[in-house]
Amino acid sequence: MTTLCSAEWCISRLVAVGVRAAIFDIGGVLEVTSAMTFIADWLGRLRLSFDDVGPELIEIWAAGELGTVTESQVREAIRTGLSVDQQIADAVITDMWKQYLGVANTELIDYVARLRPRFRTGLLSNSFVGARQRESAAYGFEELVDEIVYSHEVGMTKPDPEIYLLACRRLGVEPGEAVFVDDSEMAVTGAESVGITAILHESNARTISTLDALLS
Repeated sequence: MTTLCSAEWCISRLVAVGVRAAIFDIGGVLEVTSAMTFIADWLGRLRLSFDDVGPELIEIWAAGELGTVTESQVREAIRTGLSVDQQIADAVITDMWKQYLGVANTELIDYVARLRPRFRTGLLSNSFVGARQRESAAYGFEELVDEIVYSHEVGMTKPDPEIYLLACRRLGVEPGEAVFVDDSEMAVTGAESVGITAILHESNARTISTLDALLS
């Protein structure tokens, strides 16, 4: 089942209020990604265990998601947390971004591009400091949609209700006028809690067919 609500209920609801905006997650939706294994990979290369990792490295990821640290501080946490030199820390960062960016889900990206100007479009991502620049360079997301809300830029993450409301405000719509697509059930539930119709992304075919029904 593609949505946490029934497809028929979602469609009737949006027909009643009038859908005006579509909002999409990035990683796992517009980017095809896999598990982030770069730390484990490097521990293997360095012949270290997780017990050898310094606390500064463990703590840096949540801070990076909320934007309370800089990229330089992330690099330093990797250097000291793994007890490596700057060259290896830079290599770890390179592997991190390679896994973070994944590869473009071109079918769904092309679908999103076709929604404008009929609908307002946005991206809502639990991101990491530095993501905007890299995703813009790799995929041109800033040109793809009207608004992008990155967690590291706004200091809150999904499923915090406020981040969904912020995305709606930036798009100039009420939550009941928006549909949201994410591959995380927790994020979908968070969107539904503020009145947004949400689709749990499981495949391009299901997501596109459900969106077509909702946006027709």
